[in-house]
Amino acid sequence: MSEVERDLDYEAARDELAAVVAKLEAGGQSLEDSLALWERGEHLARLCERHLAGARERVESALAAAADSDDRP
Repeated sequence: MSEVERDLDYEAARDELAAVVAKLEAGGQSLEDSLALWERGEHLARLCERHLAGARERVESALAAAADSDDRP
């Protein structure tokens, strides 16, 4: 992952992915450009999944910590 992509937060990656999808749906690109857009979209989708997985882990940890503190007398 490049430095720029490491700095790409979830919202930025999601917004760029939405723009890529809109371009692909609009059509009019050459096959090469369409493939490049598709590959970029796949990469952005994986990046979004990593962000979401990290957020999910944080929520699960927070819930587990809250449950542990509730169980203590």
